[in-house]
Amino acid sequence: MMVRPHPILAERAVTTVALVTWLALAPVPTHAQTEPPLTRIAFGSCAHQDQPQPIWDAILRYRPDLFIFAGDNVYGDLTPGATDGLRQAYAKAARIEGYRKLRESVPVLETWDDHDYGRNDAGGDFPYQDEAKALFLDFWHVPADDPRRRRDGVYNAKIYGPDGMRLQVILLDLRSFRSPLRRKLAGAPGPGPYVPDPDPAKTMLGETQWAWLGEQLRRPAELRLIVSSVQVLAEGHGYERWGNLPHERQRLLDLIAGTHANGVILLSGDRHAGALYRLDEGVPYPLYEITSSGLNMFYAAAREPGPLRLGAVYGRENFGTIDIDWWAGEVTLSVRALNSEPVRRVAVPLKALSGG
Repeated sequence: MMVRPHPILAERAVTTVALVTWLALAPVPTHAQTEPPLTRIAFGSCAHQDQPQPIWDAILRYRPDLFIFAGDNVYGDLTPGATDGLRQAYAKAARIEGYRKLRESVPVLETWDDHDYGRNDAGGDFPYQDEAKALFLDFWHVPADDPRRRRDGVYNAKIYGPDGMRLQVILLDLRSFRSPLRRKLAGAPGPGPYVPDPDPAKTMLGETQWAWLGEQLRRPAELRLIVSSVQVLAEGHGYERWGNLPHERQRLLDLIAGTHANGVILLSGDRHAGALYRLDEGVPYPLYEITSSGLNMFYAAAREPGPLRLGAVYGRENFGTIDIDWWAGEVTLSVRALNSEPVRRVAVPLKALSGG
């Protein structure tokens, strides 16, 4: 007599076999596919180690998934044959409780600006950049096998999150390769010491970094944060900014368009004030910039023309945040005050950051 299996048991057996077969054939997910998406990013710049830094409490209350040090992370000078000034600056920063606690509890990415490069407004002709780089890499515990240990400059990039929610962070180096800036004539009007230089031979990034940036922008990602230690879109002042080398600024905008890099948002520091900017002309989609400066270095009386600026500058201690709601399709850029509350804010639909 033939014994027939119970129909429910037979169905379960088939389901089990199918599940085992699917597991065997399914591709093994990579780390980027399995890690959760980032939704809370904070950044800041201009933290002088000799001054109080109460803002770290506000940043820790915000509970970021990632913190980006956007430059002038310490203030120190390099002089002929001496690294003591910059070395001591790092040593003091390491002892500041909030600074140390953030680094111990939150993943960080970092680039430098002039004051942790070793000299105010210094560029590619600074003779002690190798010494500054060694101190920078050691302070940030950059591994021995990291590409930054083997090449010039400190530029870097990383992608976080699963497909469909990928955040790319690109950290530029605006010091190691930058050409000298053109100084204004004595007595010329306007704030700041520099004027735009139309010389097309001058560079902001150097050809190697430009090529690397193009490769990064061609990588797939849904949102991209380009970290520039000096402002990209800001006008109305003669301090350090991309507008001092207008051919290079246009090259950056053309590269974003030419690589079809969707989701670009610019992060910057340096100015000792916070602000938001938006560019609509000559770009494939509205290009936003958030400037956060400084963590404890600020200029309360900051005032300047800002044709691309959204509202006024904020001249007190501040940090910047990028809140990403992947599910609602929106990113919110905020400049936050010492109490962690937003003082400047703009919300942008993710679909608006695409050229179509």
